[in-house]
Amino acid sequence: MNRPRTSRAAEALAAAALLALTAACGSRLPESDFEHDDRPSATARDAGEPIRVGIVTSATSPVGGGAFTGPRDGATAWFDRLNARGGINGRRVEVRPCDDGGSGVGNNECVHRLIDEEKVVALVATTALDYAGAPRVSRAGVPDIGGQPIGAAYDTYPHLYGVHGSEAPRNGTPGWDGKLYGGTEVYRYFKREHGARTAAVVSYNQSASAAYARLVERGLKAEGYEVVTEQVDFALPNFRAVAADLKQQGADLVFDAIDGHGNARLCQAMDDVGARVTAKVTNVQNWTSTVAEDYKDAPHCRNALWVTGSSRNFEDTGHPAVRAFRDATEGLRTHSQWQLEGWAAARWFTDAARSCARTGITRACLDAHVDRARDYTAGGLLLPVSFGRSPEPPATSRTCLSVARWRDGEGWVSQGDMNRTCFEVPQLAYEP
Repeated sequence: MNRPRTSRAAEALAAAALLALTAACGSRLPESDFEHDDRPSATARDAGEPIRVGIVTSATSPVGGGAFTGPRDGATAWFDRLNARGGINGRRVEVRPCDDGGSGVGNNECVHRLIDEEKVVALVATTALDYAGAPRVSRAGVPDIGGQPIGAAYDTYPHLYGVHGSEAPRNGTPGWDGKLYGGTEVYRYFKREHGARTAAVVSYNQSASAAYARLVERGLKAEGYEVVTEQVDFALPNFRAVAADLKQQGADLVFDAIDGHGNARLCQAMDDVGARVTAKVTNVQNWTSTVAEDYKDAPHCRNALWVTGSSRNFEDTGHPAVRAFRDATEGLRTHSQWQLEGWAAARWFTDAARSCARTGITRACLDAHVDRARDYTAGGLLLPVSFGRSPEPPATSRTCLSVARWRDGEGWVSQGDMNRTCFEVPQLAYEP
């Protein structure tokens, strides 16, 4: 029997939306600048010595200041709480953040500083728009634990461990011979649970946005949907015209490959023309507590927002692991799913470090622990995460997903048990 795999469709959708805005962000430095560093200072062995970790975030970028900071904030909250409770066997975790500015040059600079100068033992909760430094991290043997899969780095290089896992060989080539695979579980869910039959896909006339929209269209058609495609001008989008056509076509679902601001404008236009749908499916990056504010001018569309992902809803405070996250982050102005996933990444590092405490918390020990991960859940926060290095790409896979919908006055309401919302679905190839 195939092990259930986590859903990556929502994460890929978020990445596509961001890439639609920043298709050519930054340049890359020559890859020969940094070499593997096995000097003793790259480990943290001495009793009482702080355990130093790095967090690379595109905190300032062309996409906007708050777009990527959720995982960093969640991880930092975990480490603050951990240190307040005595750290790891009495040793504090010292967090060294680095803002790469959303560029490849800046990312390489962060990697160089954290690995070669700061001597961090690991990276945690990386959220980089352009992870140009990934080959250097891999060559140095530094485990990158629980990073967000924006781009193909976490399906390409050893020692990089995305927060949702990977079965790819990770031998320096993306996926399997340059192709990645995504399932159709999201489309299967809405067909099974809500009888949806017609779906619209909205994209910009921009290459990354259009390419992802084509992948969504393929997945929908594989599940038997009638598909309506809508494309708007990136510079001067006419969302009202799109909304009017959605109403005329009678779409049950709306998917998109556009950014958050564009989503809000599309929803407003749908309300203005009276376009009503079963679900406006947004991406995991928009799984935040700011929906009422972001979609304030679109009450009907706002209450038709659905989201899918690979982690437990941050609103599920009845779950002890979620409640611990919310208690530790109550001082934050907003909450988001990416914060929860950053918290889970930091917990994952901590579990690995505790397993290495007796022999020494080294890069190699941490890497070996995470690499052996089979069905890791961070205490129930994540769908089971594994790293398998399958020699052949999957034709089908039993895939699970977390689903929530927005309701005014209640926030994001989970739809069923994420560990039981699973489907055996085809895996479709695409080039990153």
